Amino acid sequence: MPAQFLLNLTIAFLWTLLMDENAFYLSTFLTGYLIGIGILFLMHRFFGTKFYLLRVYSTIKLLFIFNSELFQSSLLIMKQILSPKLDIKPGIFTYEHSMEGDYELTTLALLLTLTPGSVVMEVSPDGRTFYIHAMDVESSRDSVLKSIKVFEKAIMEVTRN
Repeated sequence: MPAQFLLNLTIAFLWTLLMDENAFYLSTFLTGYLIGIGILFLMHRFFGTKFYLLRVYSTIKLLFIFNSELFQSSLLIMKQILSPKLDIKPGIFTYEHSMEGDYELTTLALLLTLTPGSVVMEVSPDGRTFYIHAMDVESSRDSVLKSIKVFEKAIMEVTRN
């Protein structure tokens, strides 16, 4: 991916130089960048990896998924906190994930911890199981598990070719 991006920037820079203008114009550079995207899209199979803008799209999609989950869980937590009677049952449950590598594992754990109402307390020594603390196990366990599945799928789209 970095090689494709650098090559795209190089094409844009060369396009700007070859236009023989008196000054640097951003519009010329952006035109060169768009032409570079077209060239790289036609030739990406020779790099042996996916087209780099697909990974950029997957990363933006992961950010939107995280923001959506953050907003939904924040509303749920506010509802629980602002209710007249606080009737929650905190607890710990385990989850065996399908992440490979430290980067994917850390990203999933951080996304879950940043989502209100759940915290990844520990990872098993073999690295396959999360111990997750939920603010209200009875009502939020299913939503946390659903969020984990969505996060796992989105993380794998970003990190795997």
